Amino acid sequence: MPSAGIMTETFVSAAELMARVLGAEDYPFAVIEHPISSADQAALAARAERAAADCARLLLGADG
Repeated sequence: MPSAGIMTETFVSAAELMARVLGAEDYPFAVIEHPISSADQAALAARAERAAADCARLLLGADG
């Protein structure tokens, strides 16, 4: 099943390492700003919109 993850920028290297260790070096994920715990509602909504668009591109291809 096609899937994509969403990662905050602080954890990109950890996500890449885990993907490599698990044999999924090219596992796609969208990257959003860190932190999310202190972001207000508007900032979270904006990040979610960008992440959704990035995931759609990852899943459908650049031309999707």
